[in-house]
Amino acid sequence: MAGTDRKSHFPSIEKKHGMPMQHWFKQMEKVAGKKYPEQIAFLRENHGFSQAHANALVMYTRGSKSSKRFNSFDDFLKPLDATKRKTVKAIFKAAKAKHPKMEIVIAWNQPMLKLGDDYIIGVSVLKNHILLGPWGDNVIKKFAGRLEDYKTNKKTIQVPVDWKIDAKLLQDIVKNRVKEL
Repeated sequence: MAGTDRKSHFPSIEKKHGMPMQHWFKQMEKVAGKKYPEQIAFLRENHGFSQAHANALVMYTRGSKSSKRFNSFDDFLKPLDATKRKTVKAIFKAAKAKHPKMEIVIAWNQPMLKLGDDYIIGVSVLKNHILLGPWGDNVIKKFAGRLEDYKTNKKTIQVPVDWKIDAKLLQDIVKNRVKEL
């Protein structure tokens, strides 16, 4: 689950591996100075941990108590420069325009537009561009003709940080997703 408290994994770690968390914290002391991949490998190879359980324990012992970085859309926007902040706000405004009941949530530390229990589109902000992540079946293929001016891969559309919003494109992508639901 996005934004999970790392401690939420502890009961299942104890149950699966038959030892209290104090035992696992002592095990982590053996690899305290090692890099993240080495610590993960130690737990997986020597103790049969899954990736999720190993990550939870390693990150917890490194001081990260939760994978959640943002509590709200505003929290997500705060560290962005003015241009990126303006573009991201405009993307969500355009995407929501025809569907005011949609809400912006934070999932996987990214803002996502959601309708009920279903994700519609997400946004990732990188140094030199913004990625749009529309949910749904074959979205990039369906809209290929209208996406020729953008760099795309199987699941994302790359736009400039100062993108002049194509509201019609965003609304059509949203409409396509809503129709799928």
